[in-house]
Amino acid sequence: MKKHVITLAAILCGMTVIPFNAMAQKERSEIEEKYKWNVYDLYANDEAWEAKKAELTGKIKEVASFKGTLGKSAKNLLDFFEFNTALGQELSQLYIYASLQKDQDLRVAENISRIKVLQNLSTEAAQLSAFVDPELAAIDNETLDKFMEQEPKLKTLYGMRIDRIKRNKVHTLSPVEEELMAKMGIMGNVPSDTYDVFTDAEMPWPTITLSDGTEVELNQAAYSQVRASQNRDDREKAFNAFWSTYRKFEGTIGELMNGNIKQNVFYSKAYKYDSALEAALYYNNIPTSVYHSLIENVNKSLPTFHRYLSLKKKLMGLDELKYSDIYAPAVDGVDLKFTYEEAQKLVLEAVKPLGNDYGKVVERAFNERWIDVFPNKGKASGAYSNGSAYNVHPYILLNYNGQYDAVGTLIHEMGHTMHSYFSNSKQPYPTARYAIFVAEVASTFNEALLDDLMLKKLTDKGEKISLLMSMLDGFKGTLFRQTQFAEFELKMHEMAERNEPITGKSLTKLYGDIVKKYYGDAEGICKVDDIVSIEWAFIPHFYNGFYVYQYSTSFVASQALAERVLKGGDKEREMYLNFISAGGSKYPIDILKDAGVDMTTSEPFDNAIKRMNELMDEIEKLMK
Repeated sequence: MKKHVITLAAILCGMTVIPFNAMAQKERSEIEEKYKWNVYDLYANDEAWEAKKAELTGKIKEVASFKGTLGKSAKNLLDFFEFNTALGQELSQLYIYASLQKDQDLRVAENISRIKVLQNLSTEAAQLSAFVDPELAAIDNETLDKFMEQEPKLKTLYGMRIDRIKRNKVHTLSPVEEELMAKMGIMGNVPSDTYDVFTDAEMPWPTITLSDGTEVELNQAAYSQVRASQNRDDREKAFNAFWSTYRKFEGTIGELMNGNIKQNVFYSKAYKYDSALEAALYYNNIPTSVYHSLIENVNKSLPTFHRYLSLKKKLMGLDELKYSDIYAPAVDGVDLKFTYEEAQKLVLEAVKPLGNDYGKVVERAFNERWIDVFPNKGKASGAYSNGSAYNVHPYILLNYNGQYDAVGTLIHEMGHTMHSYFSNSKQPYPTARYAIFVAEVASTFNEALLDDLMLKKLTDKGEKISLLMSMLDGFKGTLFRQTQFAEFELKMHEMAERNEPITGKSLTKLYGDIVKKYYGDAEGICKVDDIVSIEWAFIPHFYNGFYVYQYSTSFVASQALAERVLKGGDKEREMYLNFISAGGSKYPIDILKDAGVDMTTSEPFDNAIKRMNELMDEIEKLMK
């Protein structure tokens, strides 16, 4: 079958091709200050940070003075909440400064030591505060209601906190038990920390020779690059070598996951939840039915996913699509590059539907050094936004490399930053932090704005096909793949709850069955080799219990909100801005309902699948 050859001539005017050598990593001192975030907006210098840490170390011990007083009066309860809020805010800002310094250069031991000091400080604070939850749970609901009448701040600032107290009574232990659980918390990260050290630093990676003679040590970063190669032989070679390496350590990583899962199940039983899933979703009042419905709806929509895979096979000109092909580009094209300044202009144009106020804050982020732009030696990989510095501003870490995907990463992280900025600006600190359930909505919403802008700019048929396939890749990677992970994670925990043995081999079997179902192996849609079954061992998110499903739900919600804003007017824009300003003032399901999206129904999911089919319809029309 003839492969469609696409030449992406010019997506935007003024694009610049950046030479490969220009992106080589430099020492941090060689990078211009304007491309580096300004951590000194948090503290004037390291000495100021140390002074605040010393002050906080003494202040943490003052929590003991509240023991036995919380239920005696409304004033006592308010005093404790305000003390605890101030303590949390100061500890959070200390941590952000330390973590930003660490991520600038992971080679500096002093920066890593600061993090460990704060982790120990947090553990101490948790132990000293172990009396709090049982004491709050002992206050009857009628008294809590009366306290809110007597002290209005308890309702306006801490109404959500008090509602959680009421809901959580049945899941609160005795003071002695809570203290014991707090002391155990220091061991909670052992499985994940061990996994990170092993896979990031100590795992022996294979070396392969590519078709052009280049020798590559196939670590995680190199694998991510080679798996997207246009050379199928290189992809196959990397695929087999990489997963064979993980397969060698199936037993070891299986035991780490076993410890992680058993820990989750232990805590859920200790706190009297019906399941580990309920325990993970309870705090934010997410019905477990939302999780189960996501998996059910995705399984019902696998024919749409299979249609995407078949379309990719056709565009790639393959007789058989294999799992090792799914990250390769569906169409050929030139490798477009953008300077960082060009990326800034593109982002500002894309977010225009959200109004001038939104755009002005984006400009501040660009001009006031909220962003650490380029990679440097020792810098943390990847990208993130940290918006926890309530009285300062959010920070963005990038490793900008000039590729078009990097523009998408920039606008994605800017979505997180704007969510944090608006919530911090509009909400008091106790209700400013938003739930993880909605955290990926604003980021993927911004990606949808960029997609919409690019589709309007493109006139060449081939360019449009390339972009539309990129959009479909988003559905594949975020909606279907993350739900595939969520289904695996749920079944892992259910195995433990049935006291079935969790081993590397049992997890490989479980994951293999799920991934083959999703990719239509039995139907001949996409060939999934048995070695793929070890892929579960590659996913670090499984050490953060029941986290990944929220990528899928957020993606579904953001697609609905983007359509409302792009097709609507002032009302729809204001509803969205109210959403990113809501913080944690309500439970996340209710915040989304206020924005016009009800995640307890299948309607947002149905609309997302409809949109996916529309994109494929458009590609098929262009191909004709």
